[in-house]
Amino acid sequence: MRKIALVTGATSGIGKATARILASNGYDLIITGRREDLLNELTDNIIKDTGADIISLCFDIRDQSQIEIAINSLSGKWVDIDLLINNAGLAVGAEPAHEGVIDDWDRMIDTNVKGLLYISRILTPRMVARETGHIINISSVAAHEIYPNGAAYCGSKHAVKAITKAMRMELLPFGIKVSSISPGMVNTEFSLVRFKGDQTRADNVYKGLTPLYAQDIAESILFMVTRPPHVNIEDLVIMPTDQASTRDFRRR
Repeated sequence: MRKIALVTGATSGIGKATARILASNGYDLIITGRREDLLNELTDNIIKDTGADIISLCFDIRDQSQIEIAINSLSGKWVDIDLLINNAGLAVGAEPAHEGVIDDWDRMIDTNVKGLLYISRILTPRMVARETGHIINISSVAAHEIYPNGAAYCGSKHAVKAITKAMRMELLPFGIKVSSISPGMVNTEFSLVRFKGDQTRADNVYKGLTPLYAQDIAESILFMVTRPPHVNIEDLVIMPTDQASTRDFRRR
């Protein structure tokens, strides 16, 4: 019997690659995101390529009421979710704290922190009742370090690190695995969103080096979820060979 995985933020980047690799390795999927056209496109492609059973839920992870409506609409086998991939997240803006844009801060905190908590809150009681499940929070090297002009984003990912550790303790009595993966530089829409559509600035982030790609993270997540029942990867920090910290790079 195929397990059920729910992947948030599945319309691009790490979420999209993770959905595809899970579907190819024994999971049926619930994929979520804000862009319905991209959700539908991914659904059709995964069904065609893998034969996995898949449904999509279109909602904004920042809106608790939208999450509740979407999750409560599930029925049948889709109610018992085995794996939650909390992937939805973003960075917006790159100003120092004294010049920060409040709306940017709200978007990051509402998505990266509150959105993760909202969907975890509605799904974890079901895992507790069954005494089984696995939650993987997509974090960042920014959960372990800080860098200038990243106060709000680094703060949000430090929060994800703390939430993950607390959830691990709280869900331990019920046999539920809680993990995080903390990537360094990954070439996705991340920088394009951070620089608000400025393609040149986004491209310059990766200039002269080889970053990680979404597939690298998806393959690492697959490793985490295929460990035997007695093994839990609590956090996996993964960096490009050309990156040693949030500020140290080898460019050629």
